[in-house]
Amino acid sequence: FDAGLEGPAAYAVTKAALNALTVRLAREAGDGVLVNSMCPGWVRTRMGSDAATRSVEEGADTAFYLATLADGGPSGQFFKDRKPAAW
Repeated sequence: FDAGLEGPAAYAVTKAALNALTVRLAREAGDGVLVNSMCPGWVRTRMGSDAATRSVEEGADTAFYLATLADGGPSGQFFKDRKPAAW
């Protein structure tokens, strides 16, 4: 848990809250619905700037992966680069 709480306090707390909400929604949804959250990384967008290390396509890859998981796939988890990540 504490590995994902680096950086400004307000930002870290909102990310932890989002991941906790992901776990809770997955439990509430039960079988048949997958609920996951993900980190796209630092993406070259207006917000990320040209200095960002990932293209838009690279940033969207994990979102696409999660959106196309088969029934019975993982739920209630946080992902980075298509893999569950600690938060």
